[in-house]
Amino acid sequence: MGSPKKDQSKGFFASMSSGLSIFGNAMHRSVNGFLGYEGVEVINPEGGKEDAEEEAQRGRWKPEDRVSYWKMMQTYIGSDITSMVTLPVLIFEPMTMLQKMAELMEYSYLLDRADECEDPFMRLVYASSWAISVYYAYQRTWKPFNPILGETYELSNHGGITFVAEQVSHHPPMSAGHAENEHFTYDVTSKLKTKFLGNSLDVYPVGRTRVTLKRDGVVLDLVPPPTKVNNLIFGRTWVDSPGEMIMTNLTTGDKAVLYFQPCGWFGAGRYEVDGYVYNAAEEPKVLMTGKWNESMSYQPCDMEGEPLTGTELKEVWHLADVPEDDKFQYTYFAHKINSFDTAPRKLLASDSRLRPDRYALERGDLSKAGAEKSSLEERQRAEKRSREAKGHQFAPRWFDLTDEVTSTPWGDLEVYQYNGKYTENRSAVDSSESVDEVDGRSVEFNPWQYGNLSTA
Repeated sequence: MGSPKKDQSKGFFASMSSGLSIFGNAMHRSVNGFLGYEGVEVINPEGGKEDAEEEAQRGRWKPEDRVSYWKMMQTYIGSDITSMVTLPVLIFEPMTMLQKMAELMEYSYLLDRADECEDPFMRLVYASSWAISVYYAYQRTWKPFNPILGETYELSNHGGITFVAEQVSHHPPMSAGHAENEHFTYDVTSKLKTKFLGNSLDVYPVGRTRVTLKRDGVVLDLVPPPTKVNNLIFGRTWVDSPGEMIMTNLTTGDKAVLYFQPCGWFGAGRYEVDGYVYNAAEEPKVLMTGKWNESMSYQPCDMEGEPLTGTELKEVWHLADVPEDDKFQYTYFAHKINSFDTAPRKLLASDSRLRPDRYALERGDLSKAGAEKSSLEERQRAEKRSREAKGHQFAPRWFDLTDEVTSTPWGDLEVYQYNGKYTENRSAVDSSESVDEVDGRSVEFNPWQYGNLSTA
């Protein structure tokens, strides 16, 4: 494909996507008046010509459930519904948001290569491809469970990585994560912000993601694009992430700027990602192109952003094989995340795998999953009342709240920092000969035991 000029890259991508926007009038199937409701729009990512009412009837909802749920949700239009709405379990997947955070580790070998690489621009090619690689998993239309305050998730037995995530705040919902191997450390503070638009949901990643490459101490900062979930209630639900992803080398000033094309008419542009790696002087050095659901490739370029003569486009990342017709659209790695095979010795009782609602949904028991979800949420409210009555303040176990507040394109963020205690705890457990080998499934889920360290 042709490459955009360096000084016109934003205009190039904008012009490419004009008319391809998911907000384009041609793309929208307005169903104003459908079942008596106004302002509901059904978007077909393939751009087909189905009748709007027929298309609106598709999806996972039964007609009677869809109508009653729409009546309830109308009151939340324009609001952030991250933690204010009780949702039916039928729209959930058997995974929590903490586990979904760990999916970014599937292609962690790309960070290993970035650390081993001496070329500063290829470091950003590898690292930004790693950041893109998770979007295939993020296109799933099922909602992960919101973590309980104090809930954790541990991942081991993958690429030499130790990964831990913890729910550090309930209002607003915030998670913190840390991963490490011999090549890199990964640290994230995540606070999702949403805007409910009736039949769609905008999701803004108010977070800070930092990767440190150990060989030279290079620090990379990631700002991902927002995400839009289309056809929540009417029609076939699908996900898109139009916008810019920026990965900046805070040590050198180099950066990768990659544009995720919005889905257009007849699916034009969907999945496509294009952009450049720039040096600190904002001169293009490497062009990148591909699809976030297939592969990414790169090629050295000149000052105008054109491929250098004598070079060729080379693939840097390719999607691994995925299961066919998986109920929840899971990758093989997503199944590993739920498995106890990727759990460390003596799993924390606060681990997401142990949640009874998640486990019931995994077994296909929606009734039990719904009941267990309600029970956990009530226990969380009861724990909060008890804690406040005693004058105790919640403190995470593995992460500390810092004084740093960082700005993001979607709002300010309080930053949590990994405190190293998990590494100490895990080292002590792994070196102990007295730890009994216990089937993790027999451990009762209990995130509240870590609620107040002053009494521990």
